[in-house]
Amino acid sequence: MLCITLPDGSKRTFAHPLTVADVAADIGHGLARATLAGSVDDRPVDTSFRIDRDARLSLITQDSPEGLAILRHSCAHLLAMAVKQLFPGAQVTIGPVIEEGFFYDFAFERPFTPDDLSLIEARMHELAAADLPVTRRELPRDEAIAHFEQQGEHYKAELIHAIPEGESLSLYRQGDFEDLCRGPHVPSTGRLKAFKLTKVAGAYWRGDATKAMLQRIYGTCWPDTKALAAYLTRLEEAGKRDHRKLGAQLDLFHFDDSAPGSVFWHARGWTLFQQLIAYMRARQDEADYIEVNTPDVMDRGLWETSGHWFNYRDAMFATTTEDERVFALKPMNCPGAVSLFAQGIKSYRDLPLRMAEFGKVHRYEPSGALHGLLRVRHFTQDDAHIFCTPAQMQDECARSIALVFAIYRDFGFDEVAVKLSTRPARRIGDDATWDALEAALSGALERMGIAYRVNPGEGAFYGPKLEFVLRDAIGRDWQCGTLQVDLNLPERFDIHYIDEKDQRQRPVMLHRALFGSLERFTGILIEHYSGLFPLWLAPRQAVVLNISEAQGDYAQRLAKALKRAGIRATVDVRNEKIGYKIREHTLQKVPYLIIVGEREMTEGCVTLRAQGGTNLGRLTLDSVVARLREEAQPPCGSTPC
Repeated sequence: MLCITLPDGSKRTFAHPLTVADVAADIGHGLARATLAGSVDDRPVDTSFRIDRDARLSLITQDSPEGLAILRHSCAHLLAMAVKQLFPGAQVTIGPVIEEGFFYDFAFERPFTPDDLSLIEARMHELAAADLPVTRRELPRDEAIAHFEQQGEHYKAELIHAIPEGESLSLYRQGDFEDLCRGPHVPSTGRLKAFKLTKVAGAYWRGDATKAMLQRIYGTCWPDTKALAAYLTRLEEAGKRDHRKLGAQLDLFHFDDSAPGSVFWHARGWTLFQQLIAYMRARQDEADYIEVNTPDVMDRGLWETSGHWFNYRDAMFATTTEDERVFALKPMNCPGAVSLFAQGIKSYRDLPLRMAEFGKVHRYEPSGALHGLLRVRHFTQDDAHIFCTPAQMQDECARSIALVFAIYRDFGFDEVAVKLSTRPARRIGDDATWDALEAALSGALERMGIAYRVNPGEGAFYGPKLEFVLRDAIGRDWQCGTLQVDLNLPERFDIHYIDEKDQRQRPVMLHRALFGSLERFTGILIEHYSGLFPLWLAPRQAVVLNISEAQGDYAQRLAKALKRAGIRATVDVRNEKIGYKIREHTLQKVPYLIIVGEREMTEGCVTLRAQGGTNLGRLTLDSVVARLREEAQPPCGSTPC
């Protein structure tokens, strides 16, 4: 007899070995139909996996995150099979799961076209409808190499060459197509019902620009057609909200090849950017931070002491001066903050010391990775470094976490997920130090009753971190803020404070960014609001429009009065029809249009029109000012941000 323990603690006994599929069928036919794979003693396996001893078993269905990943990975294999049937000369390489989908890279003599994608997707649907069984076999490494070389799949053979000798490898077959894969996979291609190919792009083999350029076909896969349709609708909406498109439409910024990955802010975009800085400055002042600033260029020795030179050199911009000194543009603000702390003697009475900096940093990103405001080489961080005693560490973590949630709520982000990234393989500091730091972050979250997910091995090289992921108006997730706890940099720079017993002690250092990159956060906000910013944030809060030339001077006087009242107003007295001007400023998403004609000028009033076309009627200028000033009040309190 063998005993199978299920996740709820219940046990089932069987008189002989059986497969994962057999166990699912024994529980119920509905569950058997829904099961894609299993987890036996925490090892993911196919439904055909044979259990021959006592074990813990979890059944993986398409409604779980694990099941969705299996669907997508299996769909990548289906894509590769379709490509090989339609284009036999194509070589297959790799096809991993990515967020909300999958891709597969192919070596082919010419670029795939949109028409090719339509043919490939149609063939995928035919293969799925055929309900081909998916089977697994294992081969010794050398046999696997010979197998793929015989098929002319040289990229697969190269991948296997990198695997240590003596290891067995698993291959998955469906119909006449077989691919190298760890698995698990769906039991048959008929389980793949809701998928779509989305685009094709170029990609270097193994991400190396010195190697061959491949064709990368992207796709998405979902449990059912309803979920697929919802995703495609979201994708269409995301296209309308693309911050690059809106950035041009709203005259906010542009990019130029003379400075790849660096933003050229136009006046309106810079106004928006400065509103974010002013908001954060007010928030930080309220939370007892001091604001500092450190140099953009610093000597290599500083980066060697911090560890960045050895762990981050490939992403740094550096130069050598005529006296052979090496300087680097800062990729992070941390060493500058440590240098500030080291100036003068610090007492325990000075702690916690919360130093904020809107620091410009520079990081080399490959040109193919650059993406509007979301991935740049030169950006501004709303950084803060908090120096505290070990006893204050958890309280300071909790304060920072509370501030993150409060700030995101002000921008309409009510759904925030938290990830705890723990020690990576490549790190500085001993295990005891990492134990203490990880406990401080998890302890603060648990004390506050905040759920979190652990990302093993994803911490920074100098300390664990929390990542704050917010969900936008159309359901997309964005990782923005971070909080990192660090005892390693204080040790490396040998900084200290004097405690109550007049003894030197090492402070704890917290690294904290809430927006993260201001450029990236601006891009997220543009898409979240679809360019329709709340009044306090809008670059232009109102535009005064005259109906005819006779009201030009009156319109100019009104605009000046609005500016004196603290409202960001402009005037449009061009000799254009009023309908044309209204449409133009509506498309530029100006919150309020103030229209003046002969009657308004005679009566000393204005007609107020809100974004969306709502006519608010004729009002006095004083009432308009009062209305706009009240609505434009920043969410950080009565003090103007």
